[in-house]
Amino acid sequence: MLVHGLASNARLWDGPAQALVNLGHPVIAIDQRGHGHSDKTESGYDMATITDDLATLLEDLRADGWDRPVVIGQSWGGNVVIELAWKYPLLVRGVCGVDGGIIELSQYFPDWNDCKKIMAPPRIAGMKFETLNTAIKSAHADWSPQAIAGAMSNMERLADGTIRPWLTFDRHILVLHGLWQHRPSQRFAEISVPVMFTPAASSATIDDDMTRGKIAALDSAERLLKACRVEWFRPADHDLHAQHPIRFADVIHSACTDGFFS
Repeated sequence: MLVHGLASNARLWDGPAQALVNLGHPVIAIDQRGHGHSDKTESGYDMATITDDLATLLEDLRADGWDRPVVIGQSWGGNVVIELAWKYPLLVRGVCGVDGGIIELSQYFPDWNDCKKIMAPPRIAGMKFETLNTAIKSAHADWSPQAIAGAMSNMERLADGTIRPWLTFDRHILVLHGLWQHRPSQRFAEISVPVMFTPAASSATIDDDMTRGKIAALDSAERLLKACRVEWFRPADHDLHAQHPIRFADVIHSACTDGFFS
């Protein structure tokens, strides 16, 4: 099961999903609450409720043969699947955080108002679809057309040729607040299922402050978790699954077939 990040959507998983299917894995990708084509509720964006959403879906899918799948989440979605593994271990075979699962924004922003001010999304509603499409292509020159289309699926395309995010600004802030409150490091010692991380580094050779922070957090996770594996993607974008779909699928496939997710 593939779980997207904040302000993303299920279609950004199209590349790795197809690659995983080609390797013999049944795959489902979801739109989380407030995102994509899922319900746009006014509340329920805290980590506990979002995790309960995912647990409810997993329980419903048991009737269709989805018995304890590996659940993979990117960025904020990585934190969600860590919470899922801690709270509902009987529902999963294991989880994977894709450049996520270790995010603790309060370490960088002790004050929520500072976090909200700095990390609030740009207000792009009303931008022309083609303008945004061109900007994303320019920013991600090595992404496939499929990945670009997945990124553009974060937006609703209106009849006048403009876009608006499926996740509204106010709901984005609610999700961000839930992420700011989350402390995944406090869960690791109590997680019984295998946990994989696939972090991204912007450089193949140089570690910036952000990468060094990830290294420290992952070292701590490896000490605390009962079963942990880390596979770095260097150099890679935050959306490494969209950028490197085949390699990402191969990493997950290996963990499923070599006994890590057993």
